[in-house]
Amino acid sequence: MHASLIPQQPWPEAYPDGYAVVDVETTGLGRDDRIVSAAVYRLDAQGDVQDHWYSPVNPQRDPGPVWIHGLTSRMLADAPLFPEIAAELAERLDGRVLVAHNAVFDWSMLAREYSRANSAAPVEHRLCTIVLSKELRLPLANHKLESLAAHYGVVQQRAHHALDDARVLAESFRPSLHLAAAAGIRLPLHACRPLTEWVDGGMSSRAGGSAGYRSTYRPMSWRPSRKRPACPYPNPGRMAADGPLVQGMRVAFSGDTAIDRELLEDRATDAGLHVASSVSRLTSLLVTNDPDSPSAKVAKAGQFGTPVIDERRFVELMKAVAPAPGVHG
Repeated sequence: MHASLIPQQPWPEAYPDGYAVVDVETTGLGRDDRIVSAAVYRLDAQGDVQDHWYSPVNPQRDPGPVWIHGLTSRMLADAPLFPEIAAELAERLDGRVLVAHNAVFDWSMLAREYSRANSAAPVEHRLCTIVLSKELRLPLANHKLESLAAHYGVVQQRAHHALDDARVLAESFRPSLHLAAAAGIRLPLHACRPLTEWVDGGMSSRAGGSAGYRSTYRPMSWRPSRKRPACPYPNPGRMAADGPLVQGMRVAFSGDTAIDRELLEDRATDAGLHVASSVSRLTSLLVTNDPDSPSAKVAKAGQFGTPVIDERRFVELMKAVAPAPGVHG
């Protein structure tokens, strides 16, 4: 049958109405690093480009790895500060799913910049193209943006320039979106929660009272299992005694926690960790406030030599989860 005569599958009604493909270049990879440039390609419901936007940003500090992003202090001296572009950027994000390569990184950097500007990014959901590629089982050598682009024949012109990286990702996302639609695959959308929920080891005072790090002990109760998105990063192995946490690490929880367990697990997932329901030889660490408990998880951690840390230490380490090596575009 001629290709034009093949019946077309109807576009999935549950798919979003539009997307904002985002790339940010930064002074580094830590939670205190700043954005030095940002770009957005707005796409319609079927992934067609509507417009694009770009701006350098004065980070008010050393620009970091100039050899990567190419933006020197002199070049950024007259660039706008983030609060000066926040509204314009928000207009391009509003009502759309944020799409990025290693989306937790770009989302976290944006969310922190908006928080510093006493505002919030108008983003409810994000979509990571690494996760989507795995859902589609694309035959990629690795999870780098250049590999995804090469798979679709998209030519990179200026690697690590936010505008060109966003263009490359937009052009690579569209065929992935159409493959997912044709196969009826549910898009791996992930909720974007305000960072003000997670400050100083617990619920932020701005999220509703001076909660801080306080005990919310309650008797153990049955909770329905929750299907979490597959972790897109390879397991880097066990956590070293002094940290850090690295995207892809498998973390298990045991016993009562002061912070709601689901919030802890959600934050771990958001940061790119693999939340495991049990302890095995592959587990990177076990989080428990009762290391002497007779629980099966604690026993297995001892048997396998799995690192064990308490909740407070885990919360501290969560402030600076290291990106998976070689992933951020």
